[in-house]
Amino acid sequence: MSVDKKPIRKGDIVIRDVLPEIDGGDYPVKRVQGDILKLSADIFTTGVAKLYAFALYRSPNDSDWRTTPMKPAGDNSWQGEIQLSEIGEYQYSIEAGRDHYSSWVESLRRWAEAGEDLSSEVQDGVRMLERAAKDASGEDLLLLKQTLDSAARAKGERLLQLLSRQELRDAVIRSTKGRECERYKALSLVVERRKAIFATWYEMFPRSQGTAPGKYGTFRDCIRRIPDIASMGFDVIYLPPIHPRGRTNRRGRDNSANAKETDPGSPWAIGSKDGGHTAIDPELGTFDDFEKFLTATKSAGIELALDLAFQCSPDHPWVKEHPEWFYHRADGSIRYAENPPKRYPDVYPLDFDCTNWWELWQALYEIVDFWVKKGIKIFRVDNPHTKPFSFWKWLIAKVRANSPEVVFLAEAFTTPAVMYQLAKLGFSQSYTYFTWRNYKTEIESYFQELNEGSLLEFFRPMLFPSTPDILPYVLQNGGRPAFAMRAILAATLSPLYGIYNGYELCENRGIPGKEEYAQSEKYEVRIRDWNAPGNIKPIIAKLNELRRTYPVLQRLGNTLFCTVDNPNLVAYLRLGLRNEKPLLIVVNVNPFEEHAGLVDLPLTGLEFDVTGNYPVRDLLTGTTYGWHGTRNYVKLNPYIQPAHVFEFAVGD
Repeated sequence: MSVDKKPIRKGDIVIRDVLPEIDGGDYPVKRVQGDILKLSADIFTTGVAKLYAFALYRSPNDSDWRTTPMKPAGDNSWQGEIQLSEIGEYQYSIEAGRDHYSSWVESLRRWAEAGEDLSSEVQDGVRMLERAAKDASGEDLLLLKQTLDSAARAKGERLLQLLSRQELRDAVIRSTKGRECERYKALSLVVERRKAIFATWYEMFPRSQGTAPGKYGTFRDCIRRIPDIASMGFDVIYLPPIHPRGRTNRRGRDNSANAKETDPGSPWAIGSKDGGHTAIDPELGTFDDFEKFLTATKSAGIELALDLAFQCSPDHPWVKEHPEWFYHRADGSIRYAENPPKRYPDVYPLDFDCTNWWELWQALYEIVDFWVKKGIKIFRVDNPHTKPFSFWKWLIAKVRANSPEVVFLAEAFTTPAVMYQLAKLGFSQSYTYFTWRNYKTEIESYFQELNEGSLLEFFRPMLFPSTPDILPYVLQNGGRPAFAMRAILAATLSPLYGIYNGYELCENRGIPGKEEYAQSEKYEVRIRDWNAPGNIKPIIAKLNELRRTYPVLQRLGNTLFCTVDNPNLVAYLRLGLRNEKPLLIVVNVNPFEEHAGLVDLPLTGLEFDVTGNYPVRDLLTGTTYGWHGTRNYVKLNPYIQPAHVFEFAVGD
């Protein structure tokens, strides 16, 4: 810019360090319906002039900006709040300007205290009120006119009081704030329904819900399972793919390459002569059976989630109809899914960068739209990190344009940067490394990371102690105590957690030397006694009851780890908002041995005095203990009780 050219007067009022803001505003902040967006920024200018600031926002149904005042918080910091009542995409910003009237009121007060003649100063204020009245309307205009009329007759202290009223200052700002103000760039905010932040998942294979050995389970069998699942307190049932399965290169038991005629194969090898991603496996039932199952889950207060696995078996109709959508070798054959040195010959990956990629993308959107119209509003997405970021950004935005209530869970066990990028692009929830965080230092460092900083604005961690693909060594070797301990950690460290069916039965038979299930359900039908001895169903039911009862377990960013003088004990507070009871969870993360130690509570963060005597009640057992001061003794035997979930029973 030429320095000889008359400059545009911008930048005299600085708005910076706006929070929340992700990557300079490149991605939207996330909240859920009913939240309050707490907004802050540093706002300043030169000289001694006072400032005003407004938080601006537009809800999904607003065409014009709404405003709510921000308040100074010291050292140039300003804070404001925006109530989020609608689902969808909001915009928000900050507007600030010089508050000439308040500056004048302060000067007037000082001149009065010094005994100076105020007549000239009062006329300056009157002129400001007159200019404001020209732009005012409604109640503001009425207030300004009444003040001008009264000021003509008032004198002395009465005049000072009349002109210094806060409601008058606010009316002047509202009437003149378009002049000499600065506005920050518009930022995006996605508001989702509450299920996006607080949900309890139960993953089950429909074909394994039957009662007869060797007989394929159906949706009717799934309906019979609903009361049991509901009694444990789950509010989402997630199904692996329910579509027809390919026969070509079908995998046998334990992923054998030599499948028998009776082997069901992997449900992720999607597609056969019976259809593809918008068809139902005929062995599970009909669409009518599916809809009855869907209705039954809703009646039980449970929502159904489906798997989005964008891949095909060699028998999928698309292989013949759209061979150009797949990867091809030099000899013209379609390439199997590969992860060298492994090949998966029962699956063909889709080529998202193929020549006809746009037609492919549209077809994939139509799959999601098909199931949304069937009533499915939650999707667990298989391996999203193997598809282009641009695809997910487009797909999620397109789905939510018509159905903002749809929730997407990213099943991406990959590098943190990729996991976080997927969350920024629109995934509501994300799988985590919790499955492999077993030791105290690992647990504390990982969940401190997830509960601090900018991650809270967009990354919502889903905790599964195991999955059909992963049976961690701690569960293989630790038995029932490990299953109970890991469930307690998952249920109390995040508002989002789930289990894979059979977890409640402590199924822990693994392949030696691998974190994988032996006799994996991915490749065979399993029949279970859902009330088998040694199950932890009562523990799971109690945990889910506590999650529903205590709001501190329903949000992120409120976990504070406490010092314990034993490396086998993990202790953390889940802190509450005003009038919410905090909880203290202490877990023995060693499933083999009893451990004891002293837990140190912080002096700050709790709304009661912890220097004297006070009771704590274990919500898992109902036992009350008398504690004193900030350091107290705990002992946990994993075979009897692997954890305490303490409520501070102060005032009960």
